[in-house]
Amino acid sequence: MTARRWWWVAVLGMAALTGVLSLLNLQTPWRLAFALSAIVLLVGAWALLGDRRVETETPSWTLILLIAAAAGLGTAGFATLAILQAIAYPVCWVFAPRTRDAVVGNVIIAVAVGAGFLTSIGGELEDIIQILVTQSLALGFSLAMGFWITHMVALGEERGRLLEELRGAQEQIAALHRDAGAAAEREHLARELHDTIAQDLTGLVMLAQRARREHGSEESLALVEESARGVLAETRALVAAGARVDSGEVPLDLLSALHRIAERFQRETGVTVTVQGPQKLVLPRDLEVVVLRCAQEALANARKHARASRIGVTLVVGDGTVRVRIVDDGIGFDPDDVPAGFGLPGMRDRLALVDGALTVESAPGAGTTLTAEVRVQELAL
Repeated sequence: MTARRWWWVAVLGMAALTGVLSLLNLQTPWRLAFALSAIVLLVGAWALLGDRRVETETPSWTLILLIAAAAGLGTAGFATLAILQAIAYPVCWVFAPRTRDAVVGNVIIAVAVGAGFLTSIGGELEDIIQILVTQSLALGFSLAMGFWITHMVALGEERGRLLEELRGAQEQIAALHRDAGAAAEREHLARELHDTIAQDLTGLVMLAQRARREHGSEESLALVEESARGVLAETRALVAAGARVDSGEVPLDLLSALHRIAERFQRETGVTVTVQGPQKLVLPRDLEVVVLRCAQEALANARKHARASRIGVTLVVGDGTVRVRIVDDGIGFDPDDVPAGFGLPGMRDRLALVDGALTVESAPGAGTTLTAEVRVQELAL
């Protein structure tokens, strides 16, 4: 049921109750006239001014004054009709412009009903004291209830406002999460492209240059073909987002995967690469990807910058960690003066995703040692 219907139920119910009480207390015609006038004024004021303001709760001093007059007029006819205060006070609280106006309206209603009491029961001192006590209690109760309800309404509005702000904040957080997820996915794709396809394409370029110098060497051309097939496999793996790092049809343990990477690097560059470590070590896929990508990146950096003749790759397991150490005998560099790019920063970012760490030891003319470390819960050997 809508608010308008509830108000009509209250107004008409009060009018009917007033009419019944008037008939039960029928004494003189003028008293009945006052009572009927009060009923007509109550229903008429509500129909003309109150009903259309319910939905918007538009303030109306005219409505408040007319309802107060109806309560006073009815009480003047019969003292029992002071019950009209039960509808007059709520109307005042709902349709007063402000809280202080509602207080003034409450006082006006109390005075109007008090004046009605003087007319209906007389103005003796005892009667006046009774009227003052009665109206003080009625006014006090109305003010207490009105202030309490107003406070509860204000709290409800404040909670509604906070709820809307919370929903807005949640939507913003969701949008930020989506943006962060997209950014993380772009960074992940960039690392994958750099660590796989970009490195393989670099190897293809070097092999093509070697083949051109050797005037179409069969061995160089075979390596070009093999590298091209590897690039194609890596590209398909990125698209499918499901291939293992070793790109083989049969899953390999970590040491075997490192051997394959090293053998391919040695064939492409002619640099001797040795691999050592425990056999049959299998890591969770995310850790395996990190370790192998770091090894690939370290070898790619050695190819581009180190001018090394020998590279050693060592897999070390112990104390709940797995370390892959890549040592070359190249020209070295200053670790504190590394150009920005996807090399070492990319490895650190990748290791940070699995709570790993990268250690770089190098100096000009002294070769380089890179150690990528990841922590593991369980090791399968």
